[in-house]
Amino acid sequence: MPAEKDVLTTGEVARICNVAPRTVSKWFDAGQLKGYRIPGSKDRRIPLNNLIQFMKAHGIPLDGVMSGKTRVLVVDDEKDITDALRKVLAEQAGYEVRTCRNGFEAGLECEKFKPHVVLLDIHLGSEGDARHIAQSVRSSDDLAMTRIIAMSGKLTDGQALTLRQQGFDNFLKKPFQVRQVIEVIEKAHALVH
Repeated sequence: MPAEKDVLTTGEVARICNVAPRTVSKWFDAGQLKGYRIPGSKDRRIPLNNLIQFMKAHGIPLDGVMSGKTRVLVVDDEKDITDALRKVLAEQAGYEVRTCRNGFEAGLECEKFKPHVVLLDIHLGSEGDARHIAQSVRSSDDLAMTRIIAMSGKLTDGQALTLRQQGFDNFLKKPFQVRQVIEVIEKAHALVH
């Protein structure tokens, strides 16, 4: 998102804040987010200054406005994997990357960081932790646009297909190549835009 743009559509605001466009419309209609309607139309426009004030007042990270970078959260209890993915994804793809090693950290980081894509090890912690994280993201209006990609080294093709029913958008089989990870992130993020 170019920072030099002065007025934004509700869709652009939704992408910046990583929420559904209907959430932005609710903020606007409730008077929380200041803007205007285009005369003779129902379309809403939000001046960038108003958006920044709103984001600061509500603790929404300004990263999306300032950098326009894709935000990726890597959740895996293997430090080697989180360290490698953080370094490679930031350096080679220019993503803003944060990492977590357990479900509790992941929940907190999702609320603060508002990632576009979550790379989630499905064998994280105790049985069901990964599914619980996916369900939490899916139930949050603020994270409606977040895409969740399962990661596993023990996944059969049949199990991979059932992941969609559990709230995952795609999956990666470990070990994977960096190119594969970037392709899956780009494909998932493209669905949002």
